[in-house]
Amino acid sequence: MQPRSNPLTESATLLRRVAVILGSFGLTALYSLLILGRAAVRRLDRKTVDAYIHGWSTTVLRMVRANLTVRGEIPEFGDGRRYMIMSTHASQYDIPITLASMPGSVRMLAKKEMFGVPLLGPAMKAAEFPSIDRHNRHRAVQDLARARAMMESGIVLWAAPEGTRSPDASLQPFKKGCFHLALDTEAVIVPMAIRGVHGVLQARSWKINLGQPVEVVVGTPIDTSGMSKEQLPELMAQVRTQLEELLGDGEAR
Repeated sequence: MQPRSNPLTESATLLRRVAVILGSFGLTALYSLLILGRAAVRRLDRKTVDAYIHGWSTTVLRMVRANLTVRGEIPEFGDGRRYMIMSTHASQYDIPITLASMPGSVRMLAKKEMFGVPLLGPAMKAAEFPSIDRHNRHRAVQDLARARAMMESGIVLWAAPEGTRSPDASLQPFKKGCFHLALDTEAVIVPMAIRGVHGVLQARSWKINLGQPVEVVVGTPIDTSGMSKEQLPELMAQVRTQLEELLGDGEAR
């Protein structure tokens, strides 16, 4: 079931939608410049990046007045283990919602194409956003080693196993890539459902709703250490079952 509707929820006017879109792009450019500027003078550290990411994500959500709540037990990410958050993906706002609601140094497992975007790509690289290029074996090995080292140093990776945004908020088929990474790094997978985000901004749509209630629901961690590649289908099924339960019958198929 989705969170109950909020009486303050309203559909944004065309002017407000334009303002939100332009504001989001401008805010992203601003924080990218801040990161690149500090990196250029060698004054960029992870704590600063974490503060920038939190500032960007909370401000983006404030633009649409998203009413965000978090339910479930969040693991102690600083306990020395490698963590990967796997969540549902029904909107562009899944990213700022995750970054705003989860503590610590959370980074998105990004598509390699994003690193080619002017300003944003270099900033993501400087901010330790990882990417795995599995079409190039030599590069994939290097990317995997870097991602594992980042996770061992305290970075928590966020990935969407559906691979793309769901057009109707139902759980789509899973891609195997992030599960391979979890097994390769012996990560602890934290299933997480984002309920109600479909109402903020639907995939493949520019219709924005203001004041929408959004609920982040954290599931039970799954430790992949000791699991073999042959257990990949079983692992995918475990995560899918949890996400379906966390979403509720209203959104899960």
